[in-house]
Parts: sequence; structure tokens; C-alpha cells
Amino acid sequence: MRTYGYIRVSSIDQNEDRQIIAMQSLSIPESQLYIDKQSGKDFNRPSYKALLKKIRSGDLLYVMSIDRLGRNYEEIQCQWRVLTKEKGVDVSVIDMPLLDTRLNKDLIGTFIADLVLQILSFVAQSERENIRKRQAEGIAAAKARGVRFGRPIKNPPENFGILVKQWERGSLPFAELLSQTCLTEPTFYRRLREWRLKKRT
Repeated sequence: MRTYGYIRVSSIDQNEDRQIIAMQSLSIPESQLYIDKQSGKDFNRPSYKALLKKIRSGDLLYVMSIDRLGRNYEEIQCQWRVLTKEKGVDVSVIDMPLLDTRLNKDLIGTFIADLVLQILSFVAQSERENIRKRQAEGIAAAKARGVRFGRPIKNPPENFGILVKQWERGSLPFAELLSQTCLTEPTFYRRLREWRLKKRT
């Protein structure tokens, strides 16, 4: 039997140290820790896929909590069945001792574990939906205050028209034109179209 650990954080900015420390306390080798820095909306994650290929019947998989496994109710249920039924793997949820498939393998124990799994899966998805709702509300409020999102708009210099005329006459090389305007080529052509349109009106 081999012991594995699966760790997930939602983004590269989040810290996975707490999960790693918990796995190390269980003496799981570093080579058998699989880490994804990705949303829990589905299981299309590179490390999780690699884990599924590696893990075998009789192995043991630790996860810190159900929401670290995923945040989609139906997919958590599906992957739990894949691990425990199809692959014959034992799963232990560190933060929820009731979710340890090595224990209470009788009918009542299985029923309780399945019930706890359904509740925690529901909570995990609800939290994800609430996070998305709060993010959307925050973005809407910021936009209402005039906050701009995305890359800042790069405006051309005041002498843009003079530089363009020099370039059109052939007295200013294109590379030098871009250098003096501090614009990338795609941005330059957008500003050029805007400038020409403005001249016509």
C-alpha cells in the first residue's frame, strides 16, 4: 500500500503551506504529494489527473478537506466513486475524521460517510457560488465608482500627429516611430485609426 496526498489551492497567489505541513506530519513522501493551483469548479487539473494514473487499489489518499478536493457537488460525488469504487482506493479527509473509508465499512458506517460527503460537497459548492457572487458584486461596485479593469489605456504622445506625418513621408523609420510613441505595433495602429478618424470629423 502506498500513501498519497492531494493538495489544491485556487490560485498561484494562495498558500498551500498548511496542507503541506499536514501531509508531512503523516509522513507522506514529497514524491507522492500532488499539488494543483487551480479552481475547484471541475477536475480537469494536471496533478489530479497524474494522481489518478498513479494510484492503485489498496492505496490510501489523504486530502485536507472536501473543498480542497473540489467545489462542484456532482463532480465531487463522481470522483469519490471513481477513487473508492472503481480504483479501490481508501480516502481520508484530514479535517473530517468521519470521512475515512478505512473505518466503519459496514452498512451504517457507509451510509453515514455518504451522508457526510453529500453535506460537505453541497457546502463546498455553495461556498464557491457565494465567492463568485461576492466577486461579481465587488466588480460591479468598483465599476460604479469608475474603477477601470484590464490593462491601462496607453495614450499617444502630444506630438503623435507630427511623428505620423514624418513616418508617412519616410523620414522616420517605423521602429523609431514606435520607440518615440512608446506604443506597441497593434496599439499604434489602433491609435492611428482613431487619429485619422478624428481628423475627418
